[in-house]
Order: sequence, then structure tokens, then C-alpha cells
Amino acid sequence: MGWLGRLFDMRDTLVRMVLLDLSGLGFLLLVPHGHPTTTTQWILAVSAFAVALAAYRRPVVNLMIQTALLAVAISLVEDFTINQVGASWALLEVTMRAYHARTIWLSAALLVVVGLGDSFGAPADQIAPGVVGLALEVGVPVLLGLVIRTNRELGRQAVERAVAEQRQHESESRAARADERAAIARELHDVVAHHVASMVLRVGVAQHVLTDLDPRVGEVFDDVHGTGTAALAELRRLVAVLRDPDGVRGDAALTAIEPSALPAAIGASIDRARQAGVTVEADLDPAIGSLDAVRGMAVLRLTQEALTNVAKHAGTSALAHLVVTVHDDAVHWEVSDNGHGGAPAGVPTGGGHGITGMRERVEVLGGRLEAGPTPAGWRVRTVLPAPAAEPPTRPVPRDRTAPAGSPAPEPV
Repeated sequence: MGWLGRLFDMRDTLVRMVLLDLSGLGFLLLVPHGHPTTTTQWILAVSAFAVALAAYRRPVVNLMIQTALLAVAISLVEDFTINQVGASWALLEVTMRAYHARTIWLSAALLVVVGLGDSFGAPADQIAPGVVGLALEVGVPVLLGLVIRTNRELGRQAVERAVAEQRQHESESRAARADERAAIARELHDVVAHHVASMVLRVGVAQHVLTDLDPRVGEVFDDVHGTGTAALAELRRLVAVLRDPDGVRGDAALTAIEPSALPAAIGASIDRARQAGVTVEADLDPAIGSLDAVRGMAVLRLTQEALTNVAKHAGTSALAHLVVTVHDDAVHWEVSDNGHGGAPAGVPTGGGHGITGMRERVEVLGGRLEAGPTPAGWRVRTVLPAPAAEPPTRPVPRDRTAPAGSPAPEPV
């Protein structure tokens, strides 16, 4: 907004009145007059200045008093320019700020009546100039005020249209995201969950049919069955969130975990990595049991992905070191390995999106993921900062892994 727009802004009425008073004072002191300024002129001028400042929030009251002072000045002094300008400016304020058009026209009529009083008894050759002066005294403030009101109204309508368009755009974006979530939910339900359920069912059948299995093979079957059942539970929860995301806070809270269940869940991930042959040394801060649900789930997912990457890229004979500590409510998480092993046969390497997904999850929570080689092997670490505000989150039921030989899991 330029200085002219600021000058006629409704919030800067007092500034306008101060500038008007200073201009009038400068007119009295600096502008040469054909005759000296009388005491009556000073009294009327100072009164007009004081009323303009005292009644700057009440334009109608200001106009009435300024008009009354003008009427007195017309009858008492010869040069009533100060009071004339004060009444005209008061009419401008009324025109800019009045709620009803009737107030504007009644105010203009009042000033016209007072101005016409100056023409009564005047010589014939002075009537025409008096009428022209009256037209300027009343017409210019009204026209300028109407222009300012119109521009202000147009600006307000433009802002409202912009807000409405933004809301419509956001509504369309939400609808598009909802459609995308619904499509993803259908794919998860119809394709991924179906195949996972089929694999879990076949493993359960194999456990019942093959009764003389080697104990080590039985442990593998039990682990596969439990992992598949847990995956189905996660898929079921994710599909529910995709179809009804109202109960979560942003993309970071697609899934959550009870804080008290976090140590056990991390311990289960460590045990699964150890069963795969990776040696895992864990240093877990007991304070992780009191983390909020969103950061707790992030720590769990980061741990699962990092340990999986160790087994995939460093080999099952690798040594991994997991450290999770809490300092000043910020979570410090790190997984490092010695990288001396080789990836087991049949396990694909490279081309995945594990690190990318981990980085996106961390960045949503306000942290930054560091991943790269070290002299000993590979290291991934991050710091999850304390949340700015922690509104209550809806608890999510703890996953339960079905025991070996249990019935087939429910479909997602």
C-alpha cells in the first residue's frame, strides 16, 4: 500500500487529523494574510483543531461541531478558511466511514445549509463565486470519499474472492488426495494384503502338515507366520487410516504406537534381526517408553529399516550397534555396522527406497537423516526434535502376533 493509500486508511484517522491540524497551524503562522489574524480567528481555529483530535473516532460528531464552528466563523470573522477546511474534511471522514448512505447525504445537506447562509445578503456579483465555492466545499469531499469507499469495497471483494478461490483449491486438493488414498487403499486391500494373507495361510498349513520338521526349520516357519500376521495387522490399520484419515495429525501420523509398547516392539525387531544372523548390540534409553506415539512409531520404523538394511547389504555375519537416547526431549537415534559381511545369496541389493523413506519420515518430524559410510562400515543417524505442541493422539491397539498353528488371519 502506497503512502496515499495509507493516508486514507481507516486505521490511520488520527494521523490524518494530526496532519490536518499541523497544516492549519502552518497556514495561520506562515501564510501571509492581508490583515492580521484576530483573537476570534485563533479561538475558532484552535477549537477546530482540538475537536478534530478529540472526535477522530466519531466522524458524525466531528462534522456537527465543525459545521457549528463554521457557522459561528461566518458570522464573526472575515477569513474563515480554517473552519471551512475543517468542516469539509469532517464531511470527507463521514463519507469514507459512514455505514449508511443516508448519513452521507444528510451531512452534506447540513454543510450546504450552513454554506448558503454566507450567501444571504451578499452582493449579486459575489453569489455565483459563493455557489461555486460551496460546490467545491461539499462536492469534492463527497466525491473523494465515495471513490475511497468504492476502492475499499473493491479491495475487500477481491480479498474475499481470493480467499474463496483458495478454499476451493484446498477443497479440490483434499478431494484429490482422498481419491488417491482410496485408490491406494484398494490396491493394498485387493493385491498386497491378499497375497500376504495367502502366504501366511500356506505357512500355517505347512506347519500342520509337516509334523516332523527340523526344529530350526520350525523356528523359521514360526517367524514367517508371525511376521506375516503382524504385516497383515499393519496393512489393516494403514488401509483404515487411508480411508478415514480424520483421526491422525498430518502425514507423520499415518500409524502410531502406544508409548509403553515401544521398547518391546524395538526388542522384537532386534530379535528378528538376530534370528536372521545379524549380531545386534542395543543401547536403549528407558525414557523411550514415554515418547509420544508419532515419534515412537518413527523410531520403530527407522530401527526396522536400518536393521533390515544391515542384513541385506552388510551380510548376516555383520555386527550392528543400535543406540536410542533421549536428551532434552529430543530423540537421538543411530544404527552403525562394521560392514565386513556380504549380502546373503538371493537377497537383492541396491535400487530400493529404504533410505529415501527414512529421510522423508524424519524430515516430516523436523529432523534430518544422515546416512553414509564410516571407516568401519556404514552408519545412519538422526535427531528427532521435541514436538512444539503435543495435542492428544488417538491410541492405536497393540499388534498381536498369532502363534504357530493358529487359524488363518482375517482378511484386511
